[in-house]
Amino acid sequence: MTEDIDLEAYFARIGYGGPRTPTLETLRALHELHPAAIAFENLDTLLGRRVRLDMASVQRKLLGEKRGGYCFEQNGLFAQVLRTLGFSVAGLSARVVFGYPPELIRRSHMLLKIDLEEGTYIADVGFGGRAPSAPMWLDACEEQTTPHGGFRLARAGDFFEQQTRIEGAWQTIYRFSLEEQSRQDYEMANWYVCTHPDSEFRVRLMVARLPPGKRLGLLNNQFSIHHMDGTSERRTLESAAAIAEVLETEFAIALPGPREELLQALARVIP
Repeated sequence: MTEDIDLEAYFARIGYGGPRTPTLETLRALHELHPAAIAFENLDTLLGRRVRLDMASVQRKLLGEKRGGYCFEQNGLFAQVLRTLGFSVAGLSARVVFGYPPELIRRSHMLLKIDLEEGTYIADVGFGGRAPSAPMWLDACEEQTTPHGGFRLARAGDFFEQQTRIEGAWQTIYRFSLEEQSRQDYEMANWYVCTHPDSEFRVRLMVARLPPGKRLGLLNNQFSIHHMDGTSERRTLESAAAIAEVLETEFAIALPGPREELLQALARVIP
């Protein structure tokens, strides 16, 4: 069953005015605009607040309140938009490999499988700074170009690996299978992410946005801009107020209140 979704609010939020037919062209356009407009962010978990995945809560936060969110919210919203437009969508789950020690490699990421006349595609608007900005054709093993760099899907037995070039070498970002996940599967994973004492989402600030031509990233108080020509800019934010300003100006996030509580949480991520 497709939950009600405000398509007009969503299209206004990401700046989309194109066709509403379930085609590859429409999917590519939405996939590029979504992460450019709606930032990946984990402010709620940093504040010790529960992240709710029902569509009313997700729409209120990402569309009404002009916030961002993480994968279960972002790809959950994207899935409902696509289903409402008539796309065939299945939710998948991945184990994030890059940047994580072996003991933390668990199924903690949501992504989508889209079946089209042209073939099966993987869509993911909720991975943050390493997210592709275009759907990936599942049956292609060669590099696929997106507006934010090259990616590829490599076969690893019964699994697939999402890979991208990092410092000139192909690196696996996450590994997934085609087993469809239920709402309860995502609720379990989300409960771990937002409540478990060992969840890094509760102690580290992680923010990303993919505007045209660059990738914006914020890890704790380290702000980075990676341009598509290979150059990068990095800046250390020395105060909670400086972090809050960058969240508003660079990541286009309407900050949650109360402000003093937010500033206290942001101060904790400064070494």
